[in-house]
Amino acid sequence: MAEDFSFQITESIGVISTSKTGWTTELNKVSWSGRPAKFDLRGWSPDHQKMGKGITLSDEELKNLKNVINTISLD
Repeated sequence: MAEDFSFQITESIGVISTSKTGWTTELNKVSWSGRPAKFDLRGWSPDHQKMGKGITLSDEELKNLKNVINTISLD
């Protein structure tokens, strides 16, 4: 089943952080196994061949997350 797994970063949106090892936490649009690209937040190795755990969000889910984040006070 792992043979069917593929991914393509279709749009790099931004780097959230970078670790001492060079891994980055990024927000990208990613197509998983040929499906339409969705927003994806996860850690990536410097060559983007390895990835950590993350979350994949539809446009609507990202919109809802943005609304929730906008309610947070960072005082």
